This record gives sequence, C-alpha cells and structure tokens, in this order.
Amino acid sequence: MIKSEAEKRILKLRELINDYRYHYHVLDESIMSEAAADSLKHELSMLEEEYPELITPDSPTQRVAGKPLDKFKKIQHEKRMISLADVFSEEEVDDWITRNAKLIPGGKIAEFFTDIKMDGLACALKYRNGIFYQAVTRGDGLVGEDVTLNVKTIENIPLIIQQNIVHFGSRPSGPSTEGRPRPKERLSRADGANSRAAALRNTRVEDIPAEIEVRGEIIIFKDDFERLNELQRKNGEPEFANPRNLAAGSIRQLDPKIAASRPLKFMAYDLITPNMPTHKEAYEKLREYGFQTSNEDRVFKSSEKMQLFKYIRELDDYRKTLPFNTDGMVIKINDRKVYDDLGIVGKTPRGAVAFKFPAEESTTKVRDIVISIGRTGAATPVAIFDPVQVAGTTVRHASLHNADEIARLDIRIGDTVIIYKAGDIIPQVKEVLVDLRPDHTEIFDYGKALKKQYPDLEFERPAGEVVYRVKGETSDFILKRAIEYYASKPALNIEGLGEKNVVALVDSGLVKSIADLYKLKESEISKLERFGELSAKNLINAINGSKAPALNKFITALGIRHVGAQTATSLARKFKKLENIIDATEDDLLAIADIGEVVAESILAWFSDEDNLKLLSELKELGVWPKEENDSNLPLVGKSYIVTGTLSVMGREDAEDRLRQLGATVTSSVTKNTTALIVGEKPGKSKLDKANKLNVPMIKEQDFLELIKK
Repeated sequence: MIKSEAEKRILKLRELINDYRYHYHVLDESIMSEAAADSLKHELSMLEEEYPELITPDSPTQRVAGKPLDKFKKIQHEKRMISLADVFSEEEVDDWITRNAKLIPGGKIAEFFTDIKMDGLACALKYRNGIFYQAVTRGDGLVGEDVTLNVKTIENIPLIIQQNIVHFGSRPSGPSTEGRPRPKERLSRADGANSRAAALRNTRVEDIPAEIEVRGEIIIFKDDFERLNELQRKNGEPEFANPRNLAAGSIRQLDPKIAASRPLKFMAYDLITPNMPTHKEAYEKLREYGFQTSNEDRVFKSSEKMQLFKYIRELDDYRKTLPFNTDGMVIKINDRKVYDDLGIVGKTPRGAVAFKFPAEESTTKVRDIVISIGRTGAATPVAIFDPVQVAGTTVRHASLHNADEIARLDIRIGDTVIIYKAGDIIPQVKEVLVDLRPDHTEIFDYGKALKKQYPDLEFERPAGEVVYRVKGETSDFILKRAIEYYASKPALNIEGLGEKNVVALVDSGLVKSIADLYKLKESEISKLERFGELSAKNLINAINGSKAPALNKFITALGIRHVGAQTATSLARKFKKLENIIDATEDDLLAIADIGEVVAESILAWFSDEDNLKLLSELKELGVWPKEENDSNLPLVGKSYIVTGTLSVMGREDAEDRLRQLGATVTSSVTKNTTALIVGEKPGKSKLDKANKLNVPMIKEQDFLELIKK
C-alpha cells in the first residue's frame, strides 16, 4: 500500500476504532465484536509501524481507553495503566522476539513470562501501610474512576495486608501440562493457594511497604454467571448478556449494594509497588500478599520457544474448562528492568504482547435482514438467523453495521453464513458461503428496505459517514420525543412528564436516556427553572409509580415503530412475558392475526438492536419491569370492538383502553368478525355503512357504559 492510500485507510480505521472504544470502554456497550475490533487495531498498528510519520497523538494506538464516567471521582494514575499489542500467530510472536532482541544489550532475552488473559474490568488497588484505601478503574490509562466503595465489597480482596505473610512457594516453570488438573481441581487450588486459611507451608515476617499498588481484572466466574442467569429465569427476569459486561456494570453502579450482591472476583496480574526484579517474583509476591491469581502463569527460557508455542496451542484447547472467560495469553519479558528499559510505543509496552485465540464459529441461515433506528437516528441493518449455539449461548441475530458492510459481505436473505463470537461476547458474520447460496436470491437493496420498513421517514447519508440517519432529526430531538411518548397516556401515563418538562430535563443533562428517569433525585429536579420542591417530589412519585406497568402498556411505551396500543395488547396476550417477545421469531409474530410482515420486521429490529437491549437491561437493574400478562379471567377476551364518534363521559382513548383492560380487541376497521360498533356523537359515516352492510351490532354510549360496568 502506497503512503497516500495508507493515510486514507488510517483515517478511516481511527474513526471506526475510536467509536468502538468509546462505546465499549466508557459506555459498556458493544457496537462490533472484540475480534473485529482487534483486527482493525492490528491493521492500524501495522500501517503506523510501516509509516511512523503518519502517527498522531489522537490515534487509538496512542491511548488506552475512553474517558472516565463523570459520575465517579476522577483519579490520576501514578503509573500509566497500559494495554497490550495483539498478535494472532506464532510468526508474529517470533517477529516481536526478534525486534526486542535487537534492542537489548547482548541481543538475547533470558526468559519469557506468560499468563492467561482474563476478560474483565481492569482495576488498580492501592494500600497504605498495608490497609486498602482506594480502587481506580483503568479509564483512559492516565485518569480513572474512583470505585473504592464498590470494589471493597469483593470478598477475595484483602482489606489489610498483615505482616505474617504466607509463602506458598514458586509456580512451576515450563508448560507442565501432564497431569493437568480438571477445572474444579484447578479452581480449588487457586482458591486454596490464595486463602490465609490454607495449610501454611512456611510463614515469615517482613516489613510491609508503606505503599502497595496491585493491578488486576474484576471478573465473574462462568459457573457463578450461570447461577445468576438461572435465578433470573426462575424469577421471570431477563438474563444477563455476558460475564464481562455484568462485572463492569456492577462496579459502575452508584449503589455499593448492587456490587455486593454479585459474585465478583478480583484476579491480580501485576504488582506496581513494590517493584520486583521479575514478573514471576511479582506474581509470587501477589500470592504471598493474599491475592488470587489465575494460577496459569508460567516461565519459559529463551531456548524453550518451541515449548512456548506448544503451550499456547494446548492452552487454546483446554481454556474452555477454565472457570473464567479468556480470549488469549499474555507473553512478557520476565526481567522487569529489561521490560521497563524497552519502554512504550504509543500506548503499548515493547516488552509484552497478547496472543489472541481464534474466535468460536458456527454456521446458520439468514432468514431476514431488518433495519433498526437507534437512539441517535442511525439506521442499522440486523441479520436475523435460524437460532444457533455459539460459545455456549443461543445466537439469533447480529448487526451488519451499515450498507457498505452488507455490500462487502455480499450477504443476502437465504444465505448460509459463518458466524463467530469474538471474546465469547458479540456475534458477528465472518463470511457468506456463496457455494451454498440458493437460486433466485436478490442483492439486498438498502434504500428499498428503508422505504418499506419506514415509509414515513426520510434518510440521508452524511458525507464522510458510513451509516444512514433519519433526516433532520438530532439525537436530542429523538430522545425528547421518545420520553414524551414513554410517559404519554396510551403508554405509562406518567403525570408531570409533558413536553416542556421533558425538554427541561434533557436540556439540563439530567436525562440522557429513558433509564435516567428512574435515577432522578428531588434535589436535582427542584433546581430547574420549571420546578419547585413540591412539583419535583410529585414527579419522582409519578415516575416511581410506573415501575411495574402492565405488559401491553410497557410495550406501547417502548415506541416500537408500527406497534400501537392494540398491537401491544395482542403481543402481551400471545407471549405473556416480555422475555418471550424478545426471543420471538418472525414466524411467531406472523402467527398473530393483526401483525403482518412490516410490523414483524419492525419488532424484530427493535429487539435485535444492542442499544435497545442495553436499555431494557438497565431498566431491569433499576427495578423497572412489566408484570406478566394474565387474561384468563377477563370477561371480553375473544371479542372485538370499534369506537366511533365522541363519547360524553370519557374520551375515545379511555374507552378503548378500558375495553382492552377487559380483554377485548379494539380495531379501526369494521369486519365480519367485529363484535359490535360503539357509537357516540357524530360517528363516522363509513363505519356505520360498513356495520349495516355486515349486520354488525351497534351499541350506544349508555349501553357501552353498562357493558364495562358489568
């Protein structure tokens, strides 16, 4: 690639990687798979290595992660929390060794230190005179978030490092794969080796350094995660997506009780202070101090390079049996002075790399491609699959990102595709198996699909962007409209959340999503121009009163395009629980009488959008979840009514709502299946004529009132 081409490619890569990193590391959202992002970052680092003059300070290779969240106090790291460059083959490991050997006096690396790469939230723990006093997240590597109160709830973190230190002996050098313990045995050894209650081999007394800093990953073991989800299922609640996001989300909650309720673990991987001569000795010191490590660390001499590669392959084979998720192995130069002297290039140390294992894969068929409108107005295509198991979970859909990606993959409805879950988290389409393509498939027409699914909207593709967006609508405008509808009478009917108050809350920055409504405090609201203490209190009470709505009301409130009050009622009666709607297939939806292809696609798109699923998860965390539908005893189940004209006692919406509460279906068109037409003042002539033609009974307002009273 010539320099001018490389420069263009680098700019595009930086834009996409920065967007991914912000969502993943700051918002705990995933807009692409980790493997896909790793591949992009790898490509960027290779291009910048080839053209170092194109490296700029704002490149993703020059920083670690996104900015810390504002809701926690910001703390500057005394020593930068770095991340590692990724390698994907033994040849790249060889190249890394060769590059470093040229920079080391004598040209030889004595030893390599390796450990499993755990998938969690990176965090630094600080001790003063042996007492734990602060926990700080990675943040952007230079500044992190103070999460001390949450981290303090993690049981396997020692709150005090005493002078009587348990010495558990050294870890074995080399692969040591013969007689490898089974998963539970390894877990037992890991727990035992880090427990002060374990049988002491040797004890010794030494002075505790005035300052100690330990770094590691906050994770949730796979068995614990499965038990949590089993409990969620038993309670009829939505399952958590994956251990990594649950661990990160737990630590980023303002209420420490939430973190305390989760089986979080801290797995140490580095000792910053005091500095040890080697990484191996640092791990031994960590265990002596009472910290749990993976216990998968090894040391290889430089002459054992082939054994190192063999161990990487073996680790890839048995990593599924480990108690925690992993997507790779860390390889470091064991001598810490040599490691430090090699320095840092951009955001990564020269003396270490992360070898990434191949992602798990499977094949399935594409049943449909639907388009979801996100909270920013972006139109994102989503592939709907035949359900398939990948990395232990059922995959039903995956984002196709944008029209360019669809064109690149040449993906069509009916295709057989290879999908994978990079980092055991986000499903992605790897490639289309064109040889299995059925006859008569058509190239997916993105513009045509947009017009079909959203005929009342206009879209544009801004210059320099890869996504289509709703024309003329900003993200704030969309948010305000979504909250107004969420709180409206047909939906959750939250008094005090009219248009002007919604504008005030959004413009003040207090509400950035629907979930933020349930985080509001009276003291914050009362400071706004439109509010006082009483109105703030009333609003909080009204919001809290909406936490357990009827299922049909909640579905309506979500604002799914083409899903009004009656369709929401039909969904609630068919599926009973929101979880069942989330898992519904297109065939399940089309089995409902008043749902056609366009409506089914809109529902599938909404519940396939990662932002929407994150919103539902966050609402659940805040105690907001609809009640299970139970219509077995409702008197008007199976009956269908239409209201026409003006009623004197109640509005038409109230009348229709009351009918639905009693189990009836409310439609807008008279058919032979209509039970009765409810007629008010100035009724619609066409409806009266159609009812007369089909011999549909007509009920006056007084008879209607008697009906609902009974």
